[in-house]
Amino acid sequence: MNTLTETQIRNAFVNASKGEAKRANLPDLDMIEFAELDYLGWQDPKKPLQHYVALEVDGELAVLMLRGAEKAPTRKMMCAWCEDVVAGVHAASFVAPLAGPAGRRGSSIGTSVCADFRCSDNVRRPPEPYELRTEDPALLAYHQEMRIEGLRERSANFVRALLSRS
Repeated sequence: MNTLTETQIRNAFVNASKGEAKRANLPDLDMIEFAELDYLGWQDPKKPLQHYVALEVDGELAVLMLRGAEKAPTRKMMCAWCEDVVAGVHAASFVAPLAGPAGRRGSSIGTSVCADFRCSDNVRRPPEPYELRTEDPALLAYHQEMRIEGLRERSANFVRALLSRS
């Protein structure tokens, strides 16, 4: 992922008003290793149920406002983006309000994503023995690249779905 600035993030919200984008609490962008990320996800420290995700879709930056569940999941659930149930914390349910009038009427779409937004780490971890029974470096590298590509495509498809329903 390319390094992002505060201005880029605030101007790229696709499902928030300009006021909501302006009031969004951003993470310390200087502390983020963007080269290791496929998307940037964070929780608003002042509003525990408010989350944000920034990712590139079709060459353009898109920033989503998400609402998290009030209760933590009680059992493991597969992340819809990285498709991982092994590493990290549980996936959690998130909803994204649609953009425009539909969103103002309360329409939204949902998905399950790693609650700690560590999908980029998950797709880069070495596979467990039961996931891939080989030690061939070329096959391991191919497996990792397919997981990374899958994460990027599934997360971008969520944004596309959100935009197509708005």
